[in-house]
Amino acid sequence: MGCSGRLLGPVGGRRASLLLTMILFFTYFFYCLPGPCEPLPPALLLPPPAALPDGAAPTAAGDAGPALGGGSRRFPQAIIVGVKKGGTRALLEFLRVHPGVRAVGAEPHFFDRCYEKGLRWYRSLMPRTLEGQITMEKTPSYFVTKEAPRRIYNMSRDTKLIVVVRNPVTRAISDYTQTLSKNPTIPSFQDLAFKNISTGLIDTSWSAVRIGIYAKHLDNWLQYFPLSKFLFVSGERLVSDPAGEMGRVQDFLGLKRVVTDKHFYFNQTKGFPCLKKPEGSSKPRCLGKSKGRPHPKIEGQVVQRLQEFYRPFNMKFYQMTGQDFGWD
Repeated sequence: MGCSGRLLGPVGGRRASLLLTMILFFTYFFYCLPGPCEPLPPALLLPPPAALPDGAAPTAAGDAGPALGGGSRRFPQAIIVGVKKGGTRALLEFLRVHPGVRAVGAEPHFFDRCYEKGLRWYRSLMPRTLEGQITMEKTPSYFVTKEAPRRIYNMSRDTKLIVVVRNPVTRAISDYTQTLSKNPTIPSFQDLAFKNISTGLIDTSWSAVRIGIYAKHLDNWLQYFPLSKFLFVSGERLVSDPAGEMGRVQDFLGLKRVVTDKHFYFNQTKGFPCLKKPEGSSKPRCLGKSKGRPHPKIEGQVVQRLQEFYRPFNMKFYQMTGQDFGWD
């Protein structure tokens, strides 16, 4: 999702409300000033929405007020901020099974690409939630965007942040595989990963490599949020034990453990877990064909050199998070 979603909705709505109010007042004064007249029904006196300057911090958790159909559009209380090709789509789809979670389907990219649209625009993208439900969104590129932590902090310092991480070597190959599927003419993985293959010098300017330096990106986030606001989800365990990881996620969000092992089955063809079909549905819910693509064969020495490159960053990340993800 880009920055065009529901762009005209709030503005068009305000203009229509203002025009309707002006017409009603004009009619009232034109016909009622000469003699007695019943007052306008309160429901027709439509006040303009409270001002919320673009980029300004919201109040009352950004509650937009009750909707005719029930519920309100609120700023997300939790955001899946990373990482690309780590398993964020799977996590979001698993979470959407929970009745206490409402989430934006597409990636809003507000805090990295669309911030100039303002917080009112961002809130307009959110689904309506009832009291007790959690609003969520996921945009994995936030984790590597330098400005994202400050911008999210300015929205709400209480935002809960979920980071799905995966072995950075496997993640880089998966990232490359996705790009290759869209553009088969790109150079080989080896040519992109190394500045100089003979010396083994890694090219950290390539995003597929840079994203996996998790410790560096986390350093930026910890300038604004304490570690207690983060949950680090293992992309590998999300595949091998989805119910276990989902239990941790639900606990972190303060939700009852509704999503359990009874919701999952392992799809041998795709190589990852899928959701069993819900009642009234004719088929199970599996991620699309863009997930679980077979990776191209990468030479062993290339993989080994990347493992050596990431090892010190992985060790630091383990220390920072207090979790050993077992990538070495």
